Amino acid sequence: MRILHVITTLDVGGAEMHLLSQVRGQHARGHDVRVAYLKGHGTLVKDFREAGATAVIPLGSGLGAPWRLARLMRDVDVVHTHLLKADMLGALVARLSFRTGHLVASKHNDEQVLKKPLVSFVHGILGNVPRRTIVLSDHVGRFVAQYGRVKPERITRIYYGLDRTPFENAATATASQRHALRASFGFAPDDVVFTCVARFAPQKAHDVLLRALAEARRRPGGHKWKLLLVGDDPFGDGRVRAEALARELALGDACVFAGIRRDVPAILAACDVFVMCSLWEGLGLVFLESMSTGVPILSTRVSAVPEVVVDGETGRLVPPSDVASLANGFAELASDPALRARFAAAGRERVRAVFGLDRMIDETLAVYAQVIGSRA
Repeated sequence: MRILHVITTLDVGGAEMHLLSQVRGQHARGHDVRVAYLKGHGTLVKDFREAGATAVIPLGSGLGAPWRLARLMRDVDVVHTHLLKADMLGALVARLSFRTGHLVASKHNDEQVLKKPLVSFVHGILGNVPRRTIVLSDHVGRFVAQYGRVKPERITRIYYGLDRTPFENAATATASQRHALRASFGFAPDDVVFTCVARFAPQKAHDVLLRALAEARRRPGGHKWKLLLVGDDPFGDGRVRAEALARELALGDACVFAGIRRDVPAILAACDVFVMCSLWEGLGLVFLESMSTGVPILSTRVSAVPEVVVDGETGRLVPPSDVASLANGFAELASDPALRARFAAAGRERVRAVFGLDRMIDETLAVYAQVIGSRA
């Protein structure tokens, strides 16, 4: 099967890492896989080539992009688009070039812009061009049907799957290896280190996270509670604003900004709790990564997060934008090693049972086969 994936960016993010796993798995099953992207720095281009993509093509976001995409569409069996801008461009080009029978779309998030009436109206037209829309959670499926106006009968839910190997391997690191990595960030062996791996986008509410840390650290023992922030903001000033807020809150060396890192599994294994206080979240691949590494979760009870993180079983969920509740979560998990260990063990088992990689790849290929069969 000749497969073309079209995505908005190839920079580090949950949708991009998900697609990388899909490309690797589809190539391993003997398919010819190509990838095109619209904008960004192309941080992951080398990774996609190493995963088996026979071509990685920057389309650009100018007027020439539709023509370049139309040419690429002519020579494949399936076109699979990812993220809103790529979805819309793919649907428009497919409609104009009479290639709608080849088109599949994926929704990786509950895109809040779909709540705007005009965007919802336009999406209701273009969003029903694909023969099938894959959503990564039940929540996103309901959201896309309601606000994106996609017909429910065109929607298929396929949970993300994770290659657990690098994360489970990282969890076998020795105490000295963990301590050495922690020390490289200025953390002591007896610090309780929370980490957040995420883009500095408004969706991730880093301001709430920093304010909750500042409040939590006022409590007994709080001076040993630290936060490691991994990620950047390639499209804005989110990291700059977060750094300014950390200075305003006088967090000092209690909060470390590590930028984009290639050793995320090792970082997760060296930390004690994963924390992310998103305002919305389609699923959250990083939750799966953290749970596979044996790290308990502190997050918000929004969107699809409860489908992944079971409150009181694999982590603690709190209301969104609630600094006090998140600070309580910091204090609870920092003060209770036994609770952290219980959440960690349950998280590992949940990923193994529900979020397998082979299942995700096979279910996606089955959708392609249905699309090709219906076209025939």
